Amino acid sequence: MNVLIFNGSMDDRPHATAGRVAGYFEEAFRNKGFTTEIFSPAGANIPFFDPGKQETSAGVQAMCDAFCRSELQVWLTPLYHGSMTGVMKNCLDWLELTSRHGRPYLTGKVVALVSWAGGTQAMQGINAMDAVAKALRAWVLPFSIPVIRDHLFEPDNSNFAPLYRNKFDQMITLLADARPAAV
Repeated sequence: MNVLIFNGSMDDRPHATAGRVAGYFEEAFRNKGFTTEIFSPAGANIPFFDPGKQETSAGVQAMCDAFCRSELQVWLTPLYHGSMTGVMKNCLDWLELTSRHGRPYLTGKVVALVSWAGGTQAMQGINAMDAVAKALRAWVLPFSIPVIRDHLFEPDNSNFAPLYRNKFDQMITLLADARPAAV
């Protein structure tokens, strides 16, 4: 089964929060025998969504193909001004190109949601992603992880704190056991 890890941040450096979280999920799913792919808008050359545009860039087509290829998805975003990142929303808007597919948008795909913030507001990022995932006809895993960024790592910053490592592992297990809806 294919898993897409959607890093909604422009910061895809391996040592950045988004890179570390994406890497953790990628390794865990590969260890379970899944095929994984990380998509990040950084370097993907995704232009602003323009529904009237006649041609689709190679970056947009590759992104849409990655979303369509996967059965399971993990969406990751830092909280930006009460929501997911703008670049993440822009990428999701481009999924409009799949509207005429036999299974449009994300029909039947299972999506898990993780957001982090400097304080206790990360749930706002989860809520924003949840609304978009459902509008795109995905099944949202009923276990999401809002993260208090200052508590994500152990004091020496070497590993995830046990609380969040356990939550990530629980999400991975639940998602691995999920079966995409047949349509």
